Amino acid sequence: METDRHRYQYLVIGLAVAFAVLTAQLFRLQLLDNSFKISADNNALLYQTRHPARGLILDRNGKVLVGNKNTYDIMVTPRYVKDFDTIALCRILDIDPEYARAKFKEYREYRTRIGYRTVTFASQVSQEQYSRFIEMAHEFPDFVGVPRTTRMYPYNAGGNLLGYVTEVDRDFLERHPDYSVGDYTGRTGLEESCEAMLRGEKGYSIYLRDASNRIHSSYRDGAFDKPAVPGKDVVSTIDAELQNYGETLMHNKVGSVIAIEPSTGEILSMISSPGIDVAVLGQINKYYSQIASDPFTPMFNRAVMSPQPPGSVFKLVNALIGLQEGTVSAATEFPCHNGFSARGIHVGCHAHKSPVNMTEAIATSCNSYFCYLFRDLLESPAYGSEAKALDRWAEYARSFGFGIRLGSDFPSEMAGFVPTSETYDRAYGKGRWKALSVISLSIGQGELGCTPLHLANLAATIANRGWYRIPHIVRGHGSDSTDAKYREKHLTMVDTAQFEKIIEGMYQAVNAPEEVSATARIAAVKGLDICGKTGTAQNPHGDEHAVFVCFAPRENPKIAIAVYLENAGYGGTWAAPIASLMVEKYLAGKISPERKWLEQRMLETSLLHKVPASPDYVPPKKDNNR
Repeated sequence: METDRHRYQYLVIGLAVAFAVLTAQLFRLQLLDNSFKISADNNALLYQTRHPARGLILDRNGKVLVGNKNTYDIMVTPRYVKDFDTIALCRILDIDPEYARAKFKEYREYRTRIGYRTVTFASQVSQEQYSRFIEMAHEFPDFVGVPRTTRMYPYNAGGNLLGYVTEVDRDFLERHPDYSVGDYTGRTGLEESCEAMLRGEKGYSIYLRDASNRIHSSYRDGAFDKPAVPGKDVVSTIDAELQNYGETLMHNKVGSVIAIEPSTGEILSMISSPGIDVAVLGQINKYYSQIASDPFTPMFNRAVMSPQPPGSVFKLVNALIGLQEGTVSAATEFPCHNGFSARGIHVGCHAHKSPVNMTEAIATSCNSYFCYLFRDLLESPAYGSEAKALDRWAEYARSFGFGIRLGSDFPSEMAGFVPTSETYDRAYGKGRWKALSVISLSIGQGELGCTPLHLANLAATIANRGWYRIPHIVRGHGSDSTDAKYREKHLTMVDTAQFEKIIEGMYQAVNAPEEVSATARIAAVKGLDICGKTGTAQNPHGDEHAVFVCFAPRENPKIAIAVYLENAGYGGTWAAPIASLMVEKYLAGKISPERKWLEQRMLETSLLHKVPASPDYVPPKKDNNR
């Protein structure tokens, strides 16, 4: 009996607790929380998306590289659309009537999937077009304009660098379920790599609809609206004025330019030419087929995606390896009689004094000197075999960043290629090749491949006397700072003390007296102490590629730069002038009167006629490097 009474008490208490919980939940739902009611009344409510303003892209000095301008999307709920004058609407919005017909055909085909959702009919409608639409809106009651922003570009420069924004497609949506139809995303360049920061967060406004599907009023005076959250601004490392100036110099030329601040690894400019004109970036879909069919491939970013032979600038790396391994010293001299000859192999060279030491060899870009140096390195008895010596050489090269992706924050960076003994074992058979079989590596030819980014990083590494920071293009976004990995020092396998020996040669290449056959004297700028090295990379598709790397000033360097011009000829003729003009512009702020003629020559010269318009790299078969 006692037990039954306890069970009864427990049952009463349990029911009372359950009733109290149910009452509290009903009170919250009915009086405090309207989210259930909003969902239940959804057929009477219209959710209108509020698109966030995309974050700005700024240069290192706070100048706007990519801004926003106001546009509108014309939205429609296909399920409720009644007959309207298609021609009149298309005339107002400046769109093709066939586009409108195709849109509504698509709506009919996917009516089940679309349901009662509101979708985009026309995007990026200008203020002028929208004003015309508003005047005639009574004739198109089923269409509504939604404000959003689109990109604008204060500088006509950096199309490949900046990238573009486009509406997401079906394939993108399948891979990114957090996006919706009508959303936009960054493609290529900074727009893509910084998408997570730039995109912002969508919001919405809720409106009541009447029985005729007309918007009646804002629901609960906007109490349940969700504001859009603007994207974060991205501060780049780019110097807008230098970028703009470099692109004017590269007009009508094929190639790339990369400038780096050596002490930080920050990329000051990144130019790929011919590039995408920023005037078409905001309407990329309209011009895409035209851009994609251009034989000069303007969407192909040569600065980070085009592995090419480095040419004679790689002699600097070979010199440092020889110094570090002790197979050569700065005072070592080698002869040059119009080139290097051994066992039926000949590598040509231009006329200059003979013999030459290391400083003179760098200043005059003597092929013979570096053939001797490289042969002595690979045949050194310290390694036991050429194969082991070459693998050691490849380790050194990789410590300079060659043959690997440097890890920059720019998309689509290529690794290039540094050959090893395995490369030639496959080509010749194990043990069936010697130092002379790969002698072209001594002057940056053969199977070597690197991007202009690798070459600019080499210039920065030498400027720093043996270390580099990973080149990067983003300084920060919002309150965030640069990723810690871009602040780390990457040391080469060469002692710091060895670098001054080749820097003297680079200085002499630019600043040597007239009687020396220096290859880069045209790059000299009074007071800037530019140190540089020319290169001419062989190319089986036409004229040689012109290459030049440099840094300045010699002490406490502020800029390191690489210029790679496809099919342009000697590095001293075209690449060195462009690099030196950019250095002068950056360090001095202007071009001196005595060098205005050189600037004018670079601005007016077109080299497009010399280029077969192919970014593909095929290893060259001959060596006549300077």
